[in-house]
Amino acid sequence: MLSKKTKYGLKALAFMAKQEEKNPVQIATIAKTENISHKFLESILLTLRKSGFLGSKKGKGGGYYLLKEPSEIKMVDVIRVLEGPIAMIPCVSLNFYEKCDDCPDEHKCSVHKLMIQVRDNTLKVLENNTLADLT
Repeated sequence: MLSKKTKYGLKALAFMAKQEEKNPVQIATIAKTENISHKFLESILLTLRKSGFLGSKKGKGGGYYLLKEPSEIKMVDVIRVLEGPIAMIPCVSLNFYEKCDDCPDEHKCSVHKLMIQVRDNTLKVLENNTLADLT
């Protein structure tokens, strides 16, 4: 299940991508328009800034802005930053692999086989969609 942090992060990024002028957008504007807690949104946007998706400007006319064109921001990258691993279980994760404690042979595990399919199909969708596709 997608966390609220990730959902709100996607909504905030989409809001910024929809702006005709690429001026910085204040947190309060995004929070009010998208019905997101100001404090929670502040934390999310800080994470996105530290990860290289957003820039920020202080002072009058300040706020957050996209560092890349929406068509250059892949959803798989945003999801990994905000949500963590794409895989539903650690034994099929490409970036965060861990062996399951309760499974003696993952290659014979029926759950493992199913989750590889889920991971691969999820990755395909997320890799083939960008922020521009959300606007």
